[in-house]
Amino acid sequence: MEILSLPENEPFITGIEESIDICSNQIMKLADASIFHCRSGKAHIEIDLQAYEVTENTQLLLLPGSIFNCTCASHDFTVSYIVFSDTLFREITSRLDPSFFHFLKEHPCIVIPEERVKPFIGLSLVMKDLYEDRDNSFRIQIFKNFIQNFILDFYDKTQHLFLQKKTEGINRQEEIFKRFIQLIHKHCTTQREVSFYAAELFITPRYLSTIVQNVSGNTAKSIIDRHVILEIKALLQSTSLSIQEISNRLSFPDQSFFGRYFKKHTGKSPLQYRNQS
Repeated sequence: MEILSLPENEPFITGIEESIDICSNQIMKLADASIFHCRSGKAHIEIDLQAYEVTENTQLLLLPGSIFNCTCASHDFTVSYIVFSDTLFREITSRLDPSFFHFLKEHPCIVIPEERVKPFIGLSLVMKDLYEDRDNSFRIQIFKNFIQNFILDFYDKTQHLFLQKKTEGINRQEEIFKRFIQLIHKHCTTQREVSFYAAELFITPRYLSTIVQNVSGNTAKSIIDRHVILEIKALLQSTSLSIQEISNRLSFPDQSFFGRYFKKHTGKSPLQYRNQS
């Protein structure tokens, strides 16, 4: 899905109502931020291993670093979209509470009410005109102002859901599990042992393992490994990094260990997976 990546030297791109040629099961790690609005059709997607069904008026706000995979889409699937660089995203969201980004990680996909559709389509039209106005000296600043206003409004609207979730409350085990998943998103590219995450949570590895098993039905190690394998697949599919470079980036002791780890969990060597993708 090319529109998930910015062309070189472009701070943002936008589209109004476009049919998308989706390469099924193409796992991508997103370097940039993006806002999507489904105009028609439907698709099944995965964001950071969580499955979602995208239908008309579904809106996605994807954070930089998210891992995206579309498993299937209808022939009439169209979207309006705005994609902008990680640098712009950080500038635009500098005023927001960090907890909001954890919330977005857990709720990237929402169906918006009909009355909120027109404002987003209007924003897309303005962004398209701005994108094409290359002679405008204040083009980037205007873009930042518009997107910041949109995200602040999105923040305000979703805060109601956010606060509702907090008010409903969750028990201590669920809270620890939630923090465990947040830590995996942050550290799984370099940390693969349960003991690391237990130390970060100030509990013993055995207690963390018990909590994860109780809440999810899976072992803590299996959840860590699933996220690590997803990171590896994204790098193999969406980058030109060599196997050695990927091994180094993910802090494996050597390429041989990296290859055995990947094959253990997928049944294929990294090179076989890359060539068959």
